[in-house]
Amino acid sequence: MRLVIQKVSQASCTVDDHITGKIDTGYMVLVGFGLQDDEKIVEKMAEKMSKLRIFDDENGKINRSIYDVNGKVLSISQFTLYADCRKGNRPSFTDALGGERAVHLYQYFNDCLRKLDLEVEEGVFGAEMDISLTNAGPITIVLDSEVLW
Repeated sequence: MRLVIQKVSQASCTVDDHITGKIDTGYMVLVGFGLQDDEKIVEKMAEKMSKLRIFDDENGKINRSIYDVNGKVLSISQFTLYADCRKGNRPSFTDALGGERAVHLYQYFNDCLRKLDLEVEEGVFGAEMDISLTNAGPITIVLDSEVLW
């Protein structure tokens, strides 16, 4: 499982001219799954992300969590996080999880975040989405379950 977490001052997702999710302060998260991912990995990744301390404290040091700033999450499914660009110029996505299992894990991830008391807005799995955001900092963190555990 891979997460690209951007600390934002605002973010939104639009599908067919309809806003499906919109937040102010918080994280815009691109979420991708590999063939080996399961619910246990999803739970660990949700927990890890929820505990990150990447917001400024009163001294200007990145020391506060999303909870400390009453932040929200905009979660966007992104299978292209598993793009393999080693051969040629056209990425291969054979390592990306697709289908019903990916949809289930994406929803499970969002539910895990909600169980961790985070407010979560969502994109639309598999849709052509327009994402707008203001990356604050800028701070972007990549979490990869294969590297973490």
